Amino acid sequence: MKQRLTFVSLIAVMTAASVPAAQERVDKDIQWKIRREATDNSQIMPTLHVLTDVHGPRLTGSPSLKAAQEWVVQETTRWGLRNAKLEPWNFGHPGWANERLSVHAIAPFKDALVAEALAWTPGTNGAITAQVVQLVIPSAPTKDALAKFFDDHRARVKGKFVLVGQPGVVPVTILPAPKRRDDNDVRAQYDPVSPQQPNFGGGGGPAARPDPNVVPAGQVAEQFDQFLVAAGAAGRINDAGREHGQIRAFNNRTFDVAKAVPTVVMRNEDFGRIARVLAGGTPVELEMHVVNRTYPEGATSYNVVAEIPGTDKAQEVVMLGGHIDSWHAATGATDNAIGCATMMEAIRILQALGVKPRRTIRLALWSGEEQGLLGSQAYVKEHFGMAENPKPGHANFAGYFNIDSGTGRARGMSVFGPTEAAAILRDATRPFADNGFFGANATQSRRRGGSDHTSFNEAGLPGIGVQQDPIEYGSHTWHTNLDTYERIIEQDAQQSAMVIAAAVYHLAMRDQLLPRLPKDRMPPLPK
Repeated sequence: MKQRLTFVSLIAVMTAASVPAAQERVDKDIQWKIRREATDNSQIMPTLHVLTDVHGPRLTGSPSLKAAQEWVVQETTRWGLRNAKLEPWNFGHPGWANERLSVHAIAPFKDALVAEALAWTPGTNGAITAQVVQLVIPSAPTKDALAKFFDDHRARVKGKFVLVGQPGVVPVTILPAPKRRDDNDVRAQYDPVSPQQPNFGGGGGPAARPDPNVVPAGQVAEQFDQFLVAAGAAGRINDAGREHGQIRAFNNRTFDVAKAVPTVVMRNEDFGRIARVLAGGTPVELEMHVVNRTYPEGATSYNVVAEIPGTDKAQEVVMLGGHIDSWHAATGATDNAIGCATMMEAIRILQALGVKPRRTIRLALWSGEEQGLLGSQAYVKEHFGMAENPKPGHANFAGYFNIDSGTGRARGMSVFGPTEAAAILRDATRPFADNGFFGANATQSRRRGGSDHTSFNEAGLPGIGVQQDPIEYGSHTWHTNLDTYERIIEQDAQQSAMVIAAAVYHLAMRDQLLPRLPKDRMPPLPK
C-alpha cells in the first residue's frame, strides 16, 4: 500500500510539472492596431529630424537641449498627451556650447585639420597662430617626478599648442563585428529555462591595491591641465585615437573653463601627421580659432514628462523613456535621439488609438545621462525614493522601459525583479517574434550604470532595459562625430516602437502590478 501511494504521488508531481504556467491574457486586437498605426502613420523620422537637425547637439545645460525639450512639450501636447512639462533638477554646473572651431596647419604644410572641442573648456579669443610642442605625460609618476616634469617643461609650453601624448596606433579592422545578432543567439539569451548570457568580457578578479607613492591618473590629468594654464600654453591637442576620422570628445572633468586651456580632440590621422613631422625635426605651426560659450542658467537642468492619464488605477504609473541629452561632436542621432523618437512614437501610437489605460502611462526624457544618469537619478529620488526608504509613489510603480543603444531593432528586455516579472513581459511580447524580438530576462543587480533604467533598479524598482541589434553603435556612432540622422534605420525603430507600445499597454492594463522582489529578497545596494 505504501509503494502504491508513493507511485500515485510521483505521477501527480510529474503531471503538475508538465502543466505550463498560466500565460498572460494578451490583447491581440490592440497589438494588431499598434502594428498598423506604427507602420502606416509613423512619426519617428520627423521627430528625429527636429531633435537632431534642428536642435542637435543637445549637451546637458545647453540652450539647444532646452529648446529640444520645449519642443517635446509642444509636440506631445499637440498629440493630445496631458501634463506635458519640464521638471527641473540641479545640475550644478554652467551650460556650455561650442559655436565655432577651425584648426589649420600653416607650416611646413597647409591643410584644414579635423578636430572637435573638448566640452567645458575655453575658447581662444580669436584666431591664434603658434608653434606646436609635443609632451608625453609620465605614466604613474610619483609626486616628485610629476613636479619635476612640470618644472622641466614650463618654459617650453609657454605660448605654444601642446600635442599631448604619442599618436594612437589604430590597426586596420580586417573582420568587423556583425551589425545584427543571429536569431539563434538571441533566442538562447532569452531562453526562460536556461538563458545564455552573451560574453562581453570583464572580470579578472579584485583590483590591485594602489601604490600610495604614485599620483592617481585622475589627479595627474587635473594637475596637467592646471600646469598648462599656469605656464601660459596657447592650447591643448588630444588624439582621438580612432579609425577613419572618428572623434570622441568628452569634457573637462572639473566643468570649470578657468581650469583648462582651449582644448581640441583631433582625428588620429592629423594628430599622427603632426607628431611624425615633429619627430623628424621640422617645426609645425598651426592656427586655431575656437569660440565656446558658457551659460550660468544651465546649472538648472530639466527632464521632460508627458502622459496618458489612467482610469481606475490612475495613481499607479507605467513609464517609458530615454535620455534626450547628447555629446556635442555631432547631432546625437543614435545616442539617443532615436531612442527618444522611438519612445515618443510608442506613446503617440497609444494616444492615436484612443486607449483608456487603467494605469497612467508616462513618457520621460532625461537630461544629464551622459554625465552619469543624473536626471533619472534626481527624478527617482524626488518621486519614488529607495527600497530602504520609499516614498508613497514607490508602491504604485509598475515599471520603466528604457531604450538607449542606437538604431538597431529591439531584440529582448531585462527587468529588475523576480523571474515572474520576466515571464509576464515574455508573454506580452511573444507575438513580436516575427520582428526578431525573443523575450525577457530578470536581473537582480541594483548596480547603477549603463543607462537610465538602472536608476530605477538601484531604487529596487522594475527598470526594464531594451536590448538591440548593435548595427554601428559601438564601432562608429556612439559618442562620435559621425552620430547623425543618416545613420538611422527607420524600419528598425518602427519595430522597436511596436513592441514597446504593446508591452507598456499590457502593464498598464493588468489587474496586478508587475511582480517585485519582497523586502527579504531585495539585494543590498552595491558598495
